[in-house]
Amino acid sequence: MRIFVTGACGQLGHDVVNEAASRGYEPIASDITPEYRGADDGSFAVSAPYLPLDITEETAVQNHITELHPDVIIHCGAWTAVDAAEDEENRPKVFAVNAGGTQNIAGAAKSIGAKIVYLSTDYVFNGEGTRPWEADDQCCSPLNIYGQSKLEGELAVRESTDKFFIVRTSWVFGLSGNNFVKTILRVGKSHSQVRVVSDQIGTPTYTPDLARILLDMAETEKYGIYHVTNSETEKDSYISWFDFTEEIYKQAGLDTEVIPVTTSEYGLSKARRPFNSRMDKQKLIREGFTPLPDWKDALHRYLMQIGEIKH
Repeated sequence: MRIFVTGACGQLGHDVVNEAASRGYEPIASDITPEYRGADDGSFAVSAPYLPLDITEETAVQNHITELHPDVIIHCGAWTAVDAAEDEENRPKVFAVNAGGTQNIAGAAKSIGAKIVYLSTDYVFNGEGTRPWEADDQCCSPLNIYGQSKLEGELAVRESTDKFFIVRTSWVFGLSGNNFVKTILRVGKSHSQVRVVSDQIGTPTYTPDLARILLDMAETEKYGIYHVTNSETEKDSYISWFDFTEEIYKQAGLDTEVIPVTTSEYGLSKARRPFNSRMDKQKLIREGFTPLPDWKDALHRYLMQIGEIKH
C-alpha cells in the first residue's frame, strides 16, 4: 500500500512515516520544507521518498497526487500556531493552509479514488459543559481562528469524498517539533515554581500511539469521524494541564512547585481555549479499533525516549 503523508516534518507526520514503513508499506513523505528534516533529537524518519509541496497550490497538489497515485493520504500538514493564527496578518494564510490546502488534498484524493485520513482537533468545539464530546456530535462551534480553520478543513473533506477518516485529537506530544511536555520540562529545570492552568480539561496524546491507530484505520473501510487520544487512567478520569504538569515532574524526578491558576488568572493567550476538551472515544471500540494506552504510560515511554528517565 502506498501512503502519502503530508506534514511529514512535524510531530505526528514523522511518526506516521515510520509506522507505515514498519508495516511494510510504501510511505511518501511530504512537507513545505525543501529537505526532509528529522526530530529535534537529530533522528530522522525511515528512509522514504520526500516531496517538497505547498498544499495551498492546487495545481501542484493535483499533479503530484495524480502522478504518485497513493492508496491512502494521511493529511497531517496544518498551520498549528494557535495564538499566531489570531493575528490579522496571519489569518488568510491560516485558512489557506487548513481549509484551502485540505480542500486541495481531499479533491486530489477523490480524483484518484484514494482514502484520506484528516487530522482535526478538539478546538472545533466551544468547550462548554462537562459532557465528553462524541465523535458524531453536530454542535461544533470553535472559539478561535485555528479551530474554525480546522472545522472548515473537516467540511472540505466531507464534501469532497466518502472515503474519509476525520480524526480529532488533543494535547499532542512527540519527538519532532515543540510541545507542552518539552516546554514544561525546560521551565521546571530553570524555575522553582511554575503556574499552570487548572480549569481546561482533556487528555494528552502521544504521537507514536496516534500514528499506530491512523494506520489501523487506513487498513479498513470503516470511514467516519473519530475521537482519538490516549486513554484515561480511570473511567471518565480526564485531567487538567495542571494535573499533566504534576505527573510530568513526578515521572521526571523534578521537585518544581506547580501552582494551579485559572485561565483568566494565567491571561497570556491570544486565542481562546476550550475549557472542556473531554472527548468520548467509544466509537473506536464499537468499530473494532484498539484504544490507545493510558496517558501516564505514554508519558513514561516518551520521557524514556528523550532521556529524562532511565527505566
